[in-house]
Amino acid sequence: MQHWMIDGPDHRVFGPVSSLDVRIVAGRLAVLASDGPPSLEVAEFDSASPLIVAYDEEHQELSVAFKDLTWDGLLGWLRRDRRRTVVTITVPKGCTVNAGVVSASAVVAGFERTTQVRSVSGAIVLDGVSGDVSATTVSGPVESRAMDGDLAFKTVSGELTVADGTPRRLRANTVSGRITADLRLRPTGHVTFNSVSGDILVRLPENVETDVSLRSTSGRLVSAFDNLSNTNGPGTKSMSGRLGGGMASLSAISVSGEVTLLKGEKE
Repeated sequence: MQHWMIDGPDHRVFGPVSSLDVRIVAGRLAVLASDGPPSLEVAEFDSASPLIVAYDEEHQELSVAFKDLTWDGLLGWLRRDRRRTVVTITVPKGCTVNAGVVSASAVVAGFERTTQVRSVSGAIVLDGVSGDVSATTVSGPVESRAMDGDLAFKTVSGELTVADGTPRRLRANTVSGRITADLRLRPTGHVTFNSVSGDILVRLPENVETDVSLRSTSGRLVSAFDNLSNTNGPGTKSMSGRLGGGMASLSAISVSGEVTLLKGEKE
């Protein structure tokens, strides 16, 4: 295994990589799928501690991280030093990606297997990522563009925005963060949104085929689709029904947040 300690702008090229592990604190991180050789570019570096790079050619594993920034301690990292870095990493689209940031923004684009991104307060952008994807934040927002696969999102107060999504499975859990999703559902697509106080807004094509269940304890329920039935019981309100053939499923549940279902253009 090869090791490097980086304490300034740098550029390195590696052999085959099938697994990437990267963790930084502040600044910007871009992890991009590429047909070229795997590479690391550090454009800016402002830290008293070096960035440690480890490459295992036999197992095709690449790690880029600060020594004391562990996965277990990432979401509770409260150090005062910012350790600002601007890092771009390119690896093949079939690479397994584990990326973690504290306050840095992160862009992860083009991967198709397993992608995991964690953030404390930094914004995460998932662009054209398919396969099995998970994003976990405390307060950082997550934006997913052209999603095609499975996405699990969990946050306390961060917002989730899904633009042009075609999920197989989409699960989002938030305490107070807002969820906004523009979706096209596969015939067997399954979408579940859960919120305590955050609003949930979903837009589906006019000719969508899905079962729908919207529920809230005290929040308002709004639907642009006329063929959903209202059921109000003690301490809960719900709207449900089948749109079209109803092969897919959509569930949106909030305690006090507003749940809105909008109608988009036909597919």
